[in-house]
Amino acid sequence: MYRLLSALITLSSLQACGGECDFAHSMCGAQASGDVVIGILMPCHHKVTAPDKRIRPESYHCSDFDQLSFMRSLAVIHEIEEINAAGFLPGVRLGYMMCDTCSFASKALHNVEYMLAVNRSLNVDCDYSDFRPRVKIILGALYSEVSIAVARLLSVYMIPLLSSTSSAQDLSDKRRYPAFLRNIPSDKHQTKAFGQVMHDFGWNWVGVVYGDDEYGSAAFQSFLKDAEENSVCLNYKEVLPVSLDNSQRLPRIKQVAECIRSSTARVVLLILKPELVEALFKEMVRTNTSRTWIASDAWSRSRSIAQMEGINKVGDILGFTFVTGKNESFDKYLKNLTVTPGGYNHFIEEYKNLRFNCTPECFSDKAPSYCPSPDELKMKADNACNFKDPQEQNDDHLVTALDTSEAFLHRLAVWATANALKKLLKCNSSSCLGEINFPPWKLLEELKKVQFEFENSSFLFDKNGDFEDSYNLIIWEKDGDHRRFLKIGNYHVLNKQIELEKKDFIWFSTANTTIPQSRCSERCAPGSFMKILNASCCHNCTLCVAGTFSAEWDLNTCQRCPNGTWSLKGWTQCKQRKESFLRWSDPLPIILTAAAVFGILLLLVTFIIFLVNRNSPPMKRAEVRLSCVMMAGLSVSFVSVIWFMGKPNVHLCRARQVTYALGFTLCMSCVLVKAFRTFLAFLPFGQLTSRRLHKLYKPLVIVIVITSLQGVICLLWLIFDSPDIDDTPPHPQSMTHLIHCREGHTYIGFGIMLSYIALLALIGFLLAFKGRKVPQEFSETGNIIFSMLMYLFVWVCFIPVYIKNNESSTTVQTSAILVSSYGIIFCHFSPKCYQVLWKSNTETLERILNKWRAISSPKHDVVTEINIDFPTVTLSSEKSDSFIISSTSPTLCSSGTQCISSYTTLVTKRKMKRKRSISC
Repeated sequence: MYRLLSALITLSSLQACGGECDFAHSMCGAQASGDVVIGILMPCHHKVTAPDKRIRPESYHCSDFDQLSFMRSLAVIHEIEEINAAGFLPGVRLGYMMCDTCSFASKALHNVEYMLAVNRSLNVDCDYSDFRPRVKIILGALYSEVSIAVARLLSVYMIPLLSSTSSAQDLSDKRRYPAFLRNIPSDKHQTKAFGQVMHDFGWNWVGVVYGDDEYGSAAFQSFLKDAEENSVCLNYKEVLPVSLDNSQRLPRIKQVAECIRSSTARVVLLILKPELVEALFKEMVRTNTSRTWIASDAWSRSRSIAQMEGINKVGDILGFTFVTGKNESFDKYLKNLTVTPGGYNHFIEEYKNLRFNCTPECFSDKAPSYCPSPDELKMKADNACNFKDPQEQNDDHLVTALDTSEAFLHRLAVWATANALKKLLKCNSSSCLGEINFPPWKLLEELKKVQFEFENSSFLFDKNGDFEDSYNLIIWEKDGDHRRFLKIGNYHVLNKQIELEKKDFIWFSTANTTIPQSRCSERCAPGSFMKILNASCCHNCTLCVAGTFSAEWDLNTCQRCPNGTWSLKGWTQCKQRKESFLRWSDPLPIILTAAAVFGILLLLVTFIIFLVNRNSPPMKRAEVRLSCVMMAGLSVSFVSVIWFMGKPNVHLCRARQVTYALGFTLCMSCVLVKAFRTFLAFLPFGQLTSRRLHKLYKPLVIVIVITSLQGVICLLWLIFDSPDIDDTPPHPQSMTHLIHCREGHTYIGFGIMLSYIALLALIGFLLAFKGRKVPQEFSETGNIIFSMLMYLFVWVCFIPVYIKNNESSTTVQTSAILVSSYGIIFCHFSPKCYQVLWKSNTETLERILNKWRAISSPKHDVVTEINIDFPTVTLSSEKSDSFIISSTSPTLCSSGTQCISSYTTLVTKRKMKRKRSISC
């Protein structure tokens, strides 16, 4: 019934048109006469039936009615009728001739031959400058592959071909396609937009699926360059054949779908025709595979895909579309479809048959062969069987099922042509004075120069014959079980930037406003850089080394710190290094300085006590004058501690060490004199060595010589290897610039200086240890031993710390000076002060010697009888070796210690029982 009705309609149309219509109707499906005829090349059917089985050059058979392209062709026809009705070209009527390309280039070329034929033939000439066909311009084609083929042919005649959808970059080449123009940007701008949106959303690991036609291949090659510029890497690239039928196409689609499922890329760019995308998405829905898809302009606003079953399972869909706009007049036209008076439109007839023809048998399980395809059956109206004549029916199906705003560019193409014609035909407000039957190349010339206003916007062609307009960035948001298109931003062709107008849209992948991720590797945070692995987008994040930084995400290298600044490992910025030294305001220097000042005050108090009580027996035994010299040396040592504070300079570095060396050496020389005195006092009498050593006991000379020798050491140190400021660069992993003194380049002078003091301490310790059994009342051996041990222990600990830790070397040395100095104060001076201030001094020398006899060992020479009767002192022995000391000079022997240490002559005779007097 369906085929019978269609045949009757076609037959009646042929009879109405006469003999010439037989050929015309077999080539083009819609036509209206006019003074200037505009050709329309649109695919009202999706494909040509079995093109691979074609043997003879007979007519092409098309199938699968294309509602969207049909609507676009109606937009051109409607706009032509609007221009005629408005009298835009006074006295001139625009006609049209519409042919169906069936999305096939060869079919389109066949149509063009018919459009250009004069008296049903095309003459072959050497010069077509005066070639005047009926059709002066052709609007189309839909796909770039078809436009490329047609533009090649029309370039021979220089007949303008104006497309509103063919965006292949090659068509901008005026050397190959001089007669081609388009009112959209080139694909080179769209692929730049792809790269920019991936960069802005942080997607650097993507997959690409493209068609093997001219549109897909050219766009893919252009995208490769733009992806590299935006640091985007391809995980895979797959090609889908355009020319295969469904049975051959399905296995390849399953292969591509498996590749998408198994890849780590979560973003996929699809540069395909809508029917291929729909087939791929059906496989994605079947396998429940979700990704983020980026749509090319060929399908970014496909209503059929947006309403397919299970579309919400495929994930997020982003796309770029050309400028669109609704038109109420056109929507009204679609609701009341009528053929242009005096013309015909078989496409309208076919659409109404599909929509309103009653064919219930086609919905059964065993549908007849003449029934339309399942997709075409979806157009069938629910009440189709209520109508007797389908051609008399109309409804709003095209307005509700399709996005009529997509027809904006096709309407714009008609107005561009009309404005060029107005210039060419020299039209004014009342008439057009130019020649109507002009050669088409003249219209092409005017089109390239045209500039016009349409719906409050200005348009013109650039030097490549393209419009440089912006793209709309859209996202497919959920609309029940389907999707709708939401504009979220623009891509500006001139400044190559994406401007987001809406940022709080919901992503399917994350169920919130968080952008889904698609990266080969995790992003590298500030403070690190990308260490590239096998691909430029696959990397490890490595922390920036000291002295470098990165302040942004995903940098390839770290930047070096500017002069005077530094950074530690993994820092995001550089800072000034902090100078480290013992600042006066810091707690530790305050404590150390307070300790040094307190030590000086303590020495001052001790000096006063010694001076006031200088005639008391403890003070006489302590040798006041020698003790005062020790106090002076310790005071100088405490002063040197103060010079360790503050920011070092060359003079302080030299002064503090020399001050300490001379001061403490002076103190140690006095200690050595005391130890030497006690040692001499108890050497055996009569030995030659003893007499010689007694001659060496010259306290003043000893102190001067020992201190002077240290002065010579310090002088040589200052001359040959003087202390200076340490100019060693700071450690790379430290933000502290340590400013401290370097005790010479070799540290030899510093070592000799400390070793000399240590040697004095060791000698003093050994001398005191030799006379350790002398009672404390006669000598200070215990104090000397303890103080020298303390000194040696402190400075032995100081050496390894000083060597290993430069940062605390100053603190360690000052602490060592303070501890050793306080050790001498508390060991040498504090006991004497205690005795003078709090302990009774009524003990006599006789009682002291009795104590000595009581603790002496019987195995050694001991004093068995001690008779002390000042001014005469007698020591006698009855059964053992005897020490006999007598004194007749009370002035010289006023002190028992003096008599023992300074004016004794030792006589030892074993087992002698006699007495002997020695005059003092």
